[in-house]
Amino acid sequence: MNLNPEIVTPHRSLLGEGPVWDEINNRILWLDILKGEIHQYHPDTEAFGTMKLGKMVGCVVLQANGCLIAALEDGFAFVDIDAQTMEHITHPESHIPDNRFNDGKCDPAGRFWAGTMSKQEVPDAGSLYVLDANYHVKGEVTDLTISNGMAWSADSKTYYLIDTPTRCIDAFDYDLESGSIANRRTAFAIPESEGLPDGMTIDAEGMLWVAHYSGWQVSRWNPDTGQKLLSIPVPVENVTCCTFGGKDLTDLYITTAFKGLSDEQIKKQPLAGCLFVVKNIRVKGLPPNRFKLY
Repeated sequence: MNLNPEIVTPHRSLLGEGPVWDEINNRILWLDILKGEIHQYHPDTEAFGTMKLGKMVGCVVLQANGCLIAALEDGFAFVDIDAQTMEHITHPESHIPDNRFNDGKCDPAGRFWAGTMSKQEVPDAGSLYVLDANYHVKGEVTDLTISNGMAWSADSKTYYLIDTPTRCIDAFDYDLESGSIANRRTAFAIPESEGLPDGMTIDAEGMLWVAHYSGWQVSRWNPDTGQKLLSIPVPVENVTCCTFGGKDLTDLYITTAFKGLSDEQIKKQPLAGCLFVVKNIRVKGLPPNRFKLY
């Protein structure tokens, strides 16, 4: 198995996050949360582009038409990165101006799940929300500090969620039809010596891949046994998220950040903030769930 991360593009993000593989357009999308930017890169042509939103963006999901829905610091919005347009949908936390959206994804039924957090990282200030096909928003979990990586099992019976400061990857019973979750429990925890769990994805074998913030790695875990299966070293301390891409979904894209690093640390980590890829990893990922309308 190839475990060597390569640089995709020399562009460096302050807080690179939220990679999404767009299999229809054969491109990787990722964000700079704090700069409010959505980046895109086409591996076939090596074309790179950026849309500046003018506000913080926590995550984006694909729609069937190729456009995006973003979870921003001020709610959900339609985004067309090709036309460079944005249209507000709704904001469930307009009464909490210090909060912003962070990580999120669509579930197997096409609902958009996204969590919030305090911009000052106030404990228990965040919540998890679900945007449905009618653009109605429902709250699912409260008292989160840094709502982060999430994934669904292949049988659509289990939902996984990370609240970063807990170091835990939690599992919930998930009902596909209703979109409800229950029976929260810890699947496994990241050792303190290995940093903090950040973003996450799942592969076709049901194993979870976790990015380690302050941990220099991406790790693969069996959520049923809690066993760590492998670690991919990354030449950057703050590893933020990962997702599978490429035509066969066997390339692992990895986002990183240089937020909070001193000048001395950046000298030792000149690639901090870059997007990396581990090619031909021999484990297949799953295509991203897209937002669906009824």
